[in-house]
Amino acid sequence: MTENPFGGEGGFDLGAMLQQAQAMQTQLMQAQAELAATEITGSAGGVSVTVSGTGDVVGVQFTAGAVSGADDESLADLGDLVVAAYRDARSKSDALAAEKLGPVTGGLGGDLGGMLGGSPLV
Repeated sequence: MTENPFGGEGGFDLGAMLQQAQAMQTQLMQAQAELAATEITGSAGGVSVTVSGTGDVVGVQFTAGAVSGADDESLADLGDLVVAAYRDARSKSDALAAEKLGPVTGGLGGDLGGMLGGSPLV
């Protein structure tokens, strides 16, 4: 027979459940703070986009000659590269969030009703 995680033999210990919830909330807040302080860079074709661990864009860099910028097609290509670099950075950010928050949330996934600032755990 498995042990009741909330104490007692078959009883329901609300105090123990609240302590577990508070501990989980503290761990979650610490993990979120770590994510917010982390920067992840994605790149595509000479364009780099840096995002925070929560997915906010914090920087965009271009290498010299990434595109010529001399015509509309070249500028459209630049836009495509920025989008691709952002998606790369965001997928890395989401993977990091899943890695950091997974143990805390017990694999619940999603954004826990908005508690993760809209960062999906995919």
